[in-house]
Amino acid sequence: MAIRFYGLLAVLLLVLGRTAFASHLLIPMDNTQTNHLKAYGIAYWMLTQQSEVDWLLNYRGGSFMAQYRKEFENELIVRGISYEVISDASAQNILTQISSPDVNMDAMRLDKAPKIAVYSPKSKQPWDDAVTLVLTYAEIPYEIIFDEEVMENKLPEYDWLHLHHEDFTGQYGKFYAAYRHQSWYIQQQKEFETTAKKYGFDKVSQLKLAVVKKIRDYCAGGGFLFAMCSAADTFDIALAADGVDICESMYDGDAADPGAQSKLNFQNTFAFQNFQISRNPMEYEYSDIDNQVFERGMNEENDLFTLFQFSAKWDPIPTMLTQCHQNVVKGFLGQTTAFKKKLIKSDVIVMGENKRIDEARYIHSTFGKGTWTFYGGHDPEDYQHLVGEEPTDLALHPNSAGYRLILNNILFPAARKKKQKT
Repeated sequence: MAIRFYGLLAVLLLVLGRTAFASHLLIPMDNTQTNHLKAYGIAYWMLTQQSEVDWLLNYRGGSFMAQYRKEFENELIVRGISYEVISDASAQNILTQISSPDVNMDAMRLDKAPKIAVYSPKSKQPWDDAVTLVLTYAEIPYEIIFDEEVMENKLPEYDWLHLHHEDFTGQYGKFYAAYRHQSWYIQQQKEFETTAKKYGFDKVSQLKLAVVKKIRDYCAGGGFLFAMCSAADTFDIALAADGVDICESMYDGDAADPGAQSKLNFQNTFAFQNFQISRNPMEYEYSDIDNQVFERGMNEENDLFTLFQFSAKWDPIPTMLTQCHQNVVKGFLGQTTAFKKKLIKSDVIVMGENKRIDEARYIHSTFGKGTWTFYGGHDPEDYQHLVGEEPTDLALHPNSAGYRLILNNILFPAARKKKQKT
């Protein structure tokens, strides 16, 4: 009995000692992590619990570290996220290692959960959206806003804005040829026209341009903007076509300006210049910005893009946005799949590219006091996601590198340079 008693006492002391002296939780983001996507969600949740989180750039895939709290450990277990309990001394050793000028690492302090908005139609669409899918899976809260909220100046209430699969040119996604008789297309057109009239516009293209300008001003004032697929290139096309009619009669009731191409103003755009707009209303393309499928010569087996390596200490923003457990990421298609590098402005940072076919997949820059990031393609885990298909089940892809890039952008607004102890 005495041996058994002392054995139990030893175990109890070991457990108590582990909690007493282990003062940090390390959430590794390398290939040992069982659920990368939910790890971002737990980091976000910790911020909502009045805790700060360290984002360890280039340390084990961009790991997270926070002060130990029992409720944090419990939540990590519930969500199925890999973690390590480490001592205060071990945590300080990691920070010391990271701060060395000899290593390409750095620590950023996450101190406040950003308020997130997704610009998306309120009515159901026949396609899903990668950002809302991954936010839901990672358990990160967000609010849906659309044209009404933008026009009523609600954007400053949010730290981060995602532009859902959208057409800002007023051409209803260039879906006319294939879907004009579908009930969802007819309903969407009615809704957009009603909203345009509500705000005093004769055409949907005029409403969308006004929305784009307010989003531009939101970014200039310090907002964080993220867009995928067609939202990226149509945003810039709308800015370039300010005051120019590029919509044919089936979209706005009258013919497009025959001289529209020569009247585009590329000084207005965020990312792209010298592009040619598509003048064919039956073509499922907006411009030659998109590196189309027939031009790319890729298939699901060989379609890959490479993430750039940046200096964590000198270029912390692109470093944050490219944190991943793998350097080569699977490509995926979309209405806008990738961006021709020759049409990208010189001050834009290319963060992911397929060098073989000279295309950029993931780009970033600043605008005024804010930043924007454009990501080509529709769904990182569904190579060719078609209209009407079921949403991707991210429980089957908890370690998706392509989806990780989206979530890097979610936490980016919370980041501040961590001050090292002296």
